[in-house]
Amino acid sequence: MSEVLTLGFLTSVLAAAVASGAALLYAALGETLAERSGVLNLGVEGMMLMGALAGFMVCTWTGSAWIGVFGAIVAGGLMALIHAVLTVTLQANQVVSGLALTLFGQGLSAYLGASYVGKAPPKSFTKIAIPVLSDIPRIGTIFFRQDALVYLGYVTVPLLWWYVYRTRPGLKLRAIGENPATADAMGIDVARMRYIYVVIGGAFAGIGGAVISLATNPGWSENMTAGRGWIAVALVIFGMWNPARVAAGALLFGAVEAAQFRLQGVNVPVSSFFLNMLPYLFTIVVLVFATQQSRAQRLGSPAALGKPYVREER
Repeated sequence: MSEVLTLGFLTSVLAAAVASGAALLYAALGETLAERSGVLNLGVEGMMLMGALAGFMVCTWTGSAWIGVFGAIVAGGLMALIHAVLTVTLQANQVVSGLALTLFGQGLSAYLGASYVGKAPPKSFTKIAIPVLSDIPRIGTIFFRQDALVYLGYVTVPLLWWYVYRTRPGLKLRAIGENPATADAMGIDVARMRYIYVVIGGAFAGIGGAVISLATNPGWSENMTAGRGWIAVALVIFGMWNPARVAAGALLFGAVEAAQFRLQGVNVPVSSFFLNMLPYLFTIVVLVFATQQSRAQRLGSPAALGKPYVREER
């Protein structure tokens, strides 16, 4: 047990937390945008799976990990487009549509990826040490010896926060999620905006899948996202639909996931089954905490979340 308490062990856990939290971060940021627009997307898991498979397949065909990420973006965006058509245009129940897309993504990715199971991609994202910053004791090891997709996440979070809270398009985004009828009366095309943000959210989920298949666990296996899509949805609630808080939550969940692997590696006398369920147990605890906190602060989800908007009824 003394090995668990060393600074070296804690540093390795936190470094792994940043890496493993990247997939959750991208998926949760995408879901934040979709939910801010008033559309609940429970198909994140399926979109991540399709993104992971598409990223792996395109990388295998082209020999480029970055082109693989582009393939993941397209796959996630196309899956989200289906969700947008069903929920925005056809006014389908958003929960049912999202669950159907998750099942669809799980089945389709398993079928299309059957011949790729166990294979390694020709290229993957490896860790890059940033000069000077990577030499900072502890901090450098944790934050500045990561792969390119993690560094891209560092830039994405503040940009997205600035976009949502400090720009006119961000104000419109929040408006269509809070009161689409009022936004419509002000000349905002609610349906078009919802389409855009749902598809962008799916593209982010696709990147999250590519992080897994091309960076943290290079390769492809059936259901390799292992429920991270559902954790990403929980992260949005935990983060109160705020990109900065969502990022903090992704790091926290990444730490829990990394810790359970590290604890097994140092032979902690705790059942491996218990350690494996820690991230999901933690999800439940965080959801309960976030719900209570939101009630106390009177901060909740966007008012129109999950509600289809019919212009003729305004």
